[in-house]
Amino acid sequence: NVLRVVFSAECLDLLAVAQGHNLVQFGENAREGVNFICNCCGCCCEALLAVKRFAIARTIHSNFIARAGDDCRGCGKCEKVCPVNAIRMEDGPAGKRFAFVDPERCIGCGVCVRSCAFAQLKLEARPERAITPLNTVNRVVAMAAERGMIKELLEDNDAMGNHRIMAAVIGAIMKLPGAPRALAVAQLKSRYLENLIGNME
Repeated sequence: NVLRVVFSAECLDLLAVAQGHNLVQFGENAREGVNFICNCCGCCCEALLAVKRFAIARTIHSNFIARAGDDCRGCGKCEKVCPVNAIRMEDGPAGKRFAFVDPERCIGCGVCVRSCAFAQLKLEARPERAITPLNTVNRVVAMAAERGMIKELLEDNDAMGNHRIMAAVIGAIMKLPGAPRALAVAQLKSRYLENLIGNME
C-alpha cells in the first residue's frame, strides 16, 4: 500500500462513490486526533458483523436511529440494504406491510434513509445521547471503567512504572463525565490516586 495526499475535492468524490455502494461511513470514536475514517460494508467489517451477530449496536451507533413513516409501502428495499439486519418487514393493520426498525440493532448510519424511494424513513435523535470521548486514550479508559478493568489497563501497560502512561490515564479519567469518573476512581482503590485526582479537581 502506498500512502498519498488526498485533497478535499477527491475526498468528497470518494465519499459519494461509497454512498452509492451503500457503505457505512464512520470514523474513530473520538473528538480529537481522529486516526481513520471508514467506508464499510456489512459483509466484512468486524464491527458491523459483531452488531449482526450479537444484536447490540451500543459499541458503534451514532446519536440517531432510523424510523419508518406511517405511509411506509413495505417494499422491503431498506431491509435488503441495512448493513446490520436492523430492519425487517412486518404485517400491520389490514395486512399492510411496513418496515420495523430494531432499536437494539440500528446504528443510525442512514443507509436505509438514502435507499428509500418513497422518503418514508428518517433519522431521529436517540433519547439518550452517547458521549464521544475526547481522544483514543479517553475512549480506552472509559471502556475499561465501564467494564471494571481499570486496574488491568494500568497493569497491562505498566502504567505504574511509566509516568507518561500514568499521566495520560489520570488525565483521561479527569476528563470523564461525573459517574464514569467516580467509577474509574473507585476501581483504582488507591488513596494516593484518589487524593491526586481530588487535588486536580
